[in-house]
Amino acid sequence: MASSRISSSEKLTSSIAIATLEAFITRLSRHVHRAWANRRPWTELADRTAITKPQSLAEAVSRIRRNLYYFRVNYLLILALLFAVSLLSHPLSLLLLIVVIGAWLFLYILRPQDQQLVIFGRTFTDCEALIGLSIFTVFVILMTSVVSLLLSAFALGMALLCAHGAFRAPEDLFLDEQDTWPTGLSSFVRINGPASSLGIPVGPSAV
Repeated sequence: MASSRISSSEKLTSSIAIATLEAFITRLSRHVHRAWANRRPWTELADRTAITKPQSLAEAVSRIRRNLYYFRVNYLLILALLFAVSLLSHPLSLLLLIVVIGAWLFLYILRPQDQQLVIFGRTFTDCEALIGLSIFTVFVILMTSVVSLLLSAFALGMALLCAHGAFRAPEDLFLDEQDTWPTGLSSFVRINGPASSLGIPVGPSAV
């Protein structure tokens, strides 16, 4: 009888986890497709005829701000490419980064707020889970070069993008200030959505 209850609890937890992950991936995919649709033509980004020297620092800053807004998707793709190249050149750092991200997603971010975390029969509070994940993350950071890799790629990417933004004259660009798109993790992560939509009662999350 007890084993039957444990089996039912494990199946319930598995169903909630799968439903939550599917909802997360669906929302993430929707936002990625929307962002991809808003990218600018690469020929427009690399238009040599629009490259001119700014007359002053204020003009350079103004150009950077306008170009960052107009080419934001293209710039993000360039940064993502630099991150990918940096991580692929260090497979161990990439693997550990995936483990850290997976731990945060499944044990904290995607876990319903009213669902307890149980690991090897011990129940952990949200505070304990947060502290444990933070310690694990710091340990991985100290043991690998993942942070220095990402910071180097980010610094290089921002330098390239700012240089392009400063020298790319934005006079021919049409800036639609009404063109906004959701930002932040909360725009596609809704912790309680999957479980409630399936009508599944929330129970302890066992690992």
